[in-house]
Amino acid sequence: MSSNSSGEITQMLLELTDGNADAVDQILPHIYDELRRLAGSYLRRERSDHTLQPTALVHEAYMKLIDQRQVKWQNRAHFFGIAAQVMRRILMDHARKHLANKRGGDAEILPLEEEIFVVSPDKSNELLALDEALERLAKMDPPKARVVELRYFGGLSIEETAEVMGISVPTVNRHWKFAKAWLHSELTNS
Repeated sequence: MSSNSSGEITQMLLELTDGNADAVDQILPHIYDELRRLAGSYLRRERSDHTLQPTALVHEAYMKLIDQRQVKWQNRAHFFGIAAQVMRRILMDHARKHLANKRGGDAEILPLEEEIFVVSPDKSNELLALDEALERLAKMDPPKARVVELRYFGGLSIEETAEVMGISVPTVNRHWKFAKAWLHSELTNS
């Protein structure tokens, strides 16, 4: 995305924060493709028979994002950071409903590989196991958990993550490496 487009999105988000109702309609064409890419990335990691489609995930997330009254949008990266949280919650709720319909089952180990987490065919259990481990990490070290959320669930780059969190790129790299190792340990020892 060009810096000009990023600047336009930031300006529209600021207008949205200030209560400009027209900004809701203006911003969607500028962010839809990126939200769809993010949703597609999430759903590729899900089970093959997942009933939630990228378009539905984008629409549900968009409605929740635009309905945020207390959020003071800072910029494009901040918006997509919050979008990552919203999509994560939607997917966790969906996974919980799926497991409830299946009448339970033990969570399986979610292997970690380089820059992404890889999941196997029945991904609801694994996604919930990751979410639970991430919640434990958040209690122990919130910044490291936030890096995972932004990188894995938000699809943000190291640089975008640093921008959203207001920390340096080397710090994001250190947090990311630690969090991946910690999560791997948690998921393989549980």
